[in-house]
Amino acid sequence: MPQILMEETGKTSVAGRLESMQNTANGDCNDLRTKSAELRRRVFAFLNSDLPTDHLRSVQDQVRISVGVVEDALDRYSLDELSISYNGGKDCLVLLILFLAALASKPNRAPAKIQSVYIVSRFPFMEIDTFVNESSEAYALDLNRYTKPMKISFGEYLEEKPNVKAIFVGTRRTDPHGANLTFFDPTDHGWPDFMRIHPVIDWHYAEIWTFIRHLQIPYCPLYDLGYTSLGGTLDTHPNPALRSKIESSQENSMVFRPAYELVEDREERLGRDR
Repeated sequence: MPQILMEETGKTSVAGRLESMQNTANGDCNDLRTKSAELRRRVFAFLNSDLPTDHLRSVQDQVRISVGVVEDALDRYSLDELSISYNGGKDCLVLLILFLAALASKPNRAPAKIQSVYIVSRFPFMEIDTFVNESSEAYALDLNRYTKPMKISFGEYLEEKPNVKAIFVGTRRTDPHGANLTFFDPTDHGWPDFMRIHPVIDWHYAEIWTFIRHLQIPYCPLYDLGYTSLGGTLDTHPNPALRSKIESSQENSMVFRPAYELVEDREERLGRDR
């Protein structure tokens, strides 16, 4: 397999960036209430900014809609009835940030940690597992891991967490099986019974990355290697649309531009075998 090289160097480690996010001007963010309040401050500073481009303003609109969906869910369900499906990918990362920002509007309801479920790929990337571990700690997730197929894993999770009635999912319209979803959808027949909540369903690929980069949210380092949609090591490759024209100094090596340079939604999964 050809060696993959980063086009950019000198990046701060993800762990270091996540650690820096846990600090505010007033000191360390040692509890979920403080962390969510800081994220709300940053998100709403973005929303209240007079931004110069139509694209940035479209991201603002998406954030307002998504925060509204999360706040609706918080009104419908208790926190004991809510969970987040989190795998360290860009979409569920944006979802997590918006959830925490919305949660800060209800400080008296903030638990010690957020219930969450991680369905691990059969052949996981080490980088993904490392980022999931680090970000779960940074964002105060009570993360339950499962390695079986998705339907079985969700069933086992609900058996262990019988109070959970609804799960936030980072699915977008262009994902497989995402075309006809709404903000709130019960699971399909034959699946474990819970409400799926899709706050970022209508976001475009480029909007996801604009939000992450504008708010300087740390993300999985595989995205800097040209990966645009993350699965397992056997079915996920750098996106060929991001192959750089820069010549590599190493024999049999390819250089890929970072994921945030991709623009078209339809090209997002070109690096996936399925």
